[in-house]
Amino acid sequence: MLRLNNVFPADGVERAIADLPTAHRLLSECRPDVLQFLARRRARLLAHFGAEAQHKIEQVEGALKLSLARFGMRHGSWGDDFHHYHNENHAMEILDGRLGRLMDSAGLDALPLDAWLALSLFATCHDLRQRELVDFSHPIGNNEAASICETRRILALCGFDSQRDRALYIALEMMIAGSTFDPRPTPPPGEFNTAEVVTTAGALAPALDALLDRELPGWRDDDDAVRALELTQVASDLDTANVGEAFPWLAESATRLCQEREMRSGRSLDKVDSGQPCVGFLSDGQERYFFELHKFCSDIGRAAFAPTKEQNAERLRRVSASVRDRFKQQPATNGQQVVEAFSALSLAG
Repeated sequence: MLRLNNVFPADGVERAIADLPTAHRLLSECRPDVLQFLARRRARLLAHFGAEAQHKIEQVEGALKLSLARFGMRHGSWGDDFHHYHNENHAMEILDGRLGRLMDSAGLDALPLDAWLALSLFATCHDLRQRELVDFSHPIGNNEAASICETRRILALCGFDSQRDRALYIALEMMIAGSTFDPRPTPPPGEFNTAEVVTTAGALAPALDALLDRELPGWRDDDDAVRALELTQVASDLDTANVGEAFPWLAESATRLCQEREMRSGRSLDKVDSGQPCVGFLSDGQERYFFELHKFCSDIGRAAFAPTKEQNAERLRRVSASVRDRFKQQPATNGQQVVEAFSALSLAG
């Protein structure tokens, strides 16, 4: 449904993990805990929605395995291009932690089964590709567009059909597109530093309706599209709900982003040139993201995560101020020193 500027073909990772048996074998070897989690989640959904949902749940489970296995090989723990933040662990913290918390707080009756399954696939598919070249000619980022293209192929491999399962395809396209962050200020052409833009702009999700109005007039008469846009707001809240997690986990996610940001910028944490950028990211950058850029987009997400975000606010201000003060008096030796100081301050409260 969405108009993408480019078509992104399969890469080496996609060709290496071309089917479900390969993905299952890789997860069995590298992350057996993921398979155990999927079995628990399947049992929970079946207990609530009934045995008639089994085939659909198992189809989705296959797509979850494929996407997680590829994510882990492409940018994660069993590949050769490790990203500290955008890897299979980030997918699992959404799929298991945040989505599980949403299920607990809202109850499974809050959304239909198809919505829970679509949100599950969003968790594992929205960040599949992280190395596409930046292109500012369209609001949907190339990483997201490439992830949409690969997600379509994953769905097809798992027995879904773009016509029969149109609502799912549209929902995933919109949710993944809505996870785009628009970088400000605009960096020069080149690689898209996804760790950088997470803290320099907001998500596309709240503005996606305006993009649809411009590019797809009449979409509001399409029930599948309207429901997909509503689900996109929930997905955006899940993606950015680190602000609403216990403070040590919020701080831990910030350090992972910081490490990935430095890696993508070509700076080593043990070198002096990484010191000041890390100070800025873990002080002013965290405050800007938390207080200015992050906004809840859905009622269900706000209810689940906003109370903890409110509890985190003053603590984040204190830690950010402490980082600024410490390295104002004596400049950082390197980025690693800053990361360690931020972590210690965050744990101390």
